Amino acid sequence: MKKIGLLGILGLLGLVGCEKEIDIDYRSVEPIYVVEASVSNDGMTARVSLTQDVDDNHTTSDVSDASIVVTGSDGSETKLVHKKNGIYQATAKGQVGVTYQIDVEVGGHHFTSTSTMQRMPKINKFHFIWKKIMSSRFLMGELLFQDIPNEENWYFSHIYRNKLGFRWAVKRDDQNPNKELQQLYSIAKEGSDDKDLLREGDQLRIELRAIDQRAYDYLYSMQIMDNTNTNPIPNFTGGCLGYFSAYSQTTINYVYHESDVDEEE
Repeated sequence: MKKIGLLGILGLLGLVGCEKEIDIDYRSVEPIYVVEASVSNDGMTARVSLTQDVDDNHTTSDVSDASIVVTGSDGSETKLVHKKNGIYQATAKGQVGVTYQIDVEVGGHHFTSTSTMQRMPKINKFHFIWKKIMSSRFLMGELLFQDIPNEENWYFSHIYRNKLGFRWAVKRDDQNPNKELQQLYSIAKEGSDDKDLLREGDQLRIELRAIDQRAYDYLYSMQIMDNTNTNPIPNFTGGCLGYFSAYSQTTINYVYHESDVDEEE
């Protein structure tokens, strides 16, 4: 018996099966629509796809015939245009404080979600440190950023290594509100041959987004799904997978050099 589950931040999909001692019963599952959409200070984008059956390695999952409209509480209305590979875009940028609703019509289905645009976050510092745990040293990434003052906030951070997703996390400001917040990323144990161990000259891009609570709840449920053995909480009505987020984002670039790694004091 199979269960549909999201396996990654950008909608990487898989089918997680219940294992038997000898045989595994892979039952066919009807495809499910997946919508990953955002409104940001850079524009509006959405990707629409279909999950695939476990034994189907031939058909594409991209969906090119969806109708996608984003409306704002400020009276704005924007239709996203299909570009390629199931990706829809518009140049209209989100405005802080506006609540946006996305409506997706595709294959006789209607999916909708809402999200409120947040204020711009600020990165104070990003670096790597060696942390000693017992008799071993571990490489950790440390992101320090300023909490947006005088309001409740939620954040999503994503590290890309050589243009590929590497580490991500979500955080809320219930610790040290209005001041500097810390996000630690575990990289690898010193001396290991772990494929995630950084190499000299790796190009990193660190993205920090201020998101709303609905997006945070979805991403947090995804972050802990390996421990809870559950799927992420629904973010859309209508039965599709995926999520919609209105956010402000700031980005910095970083080149990894082992000589720059700090020692924990």
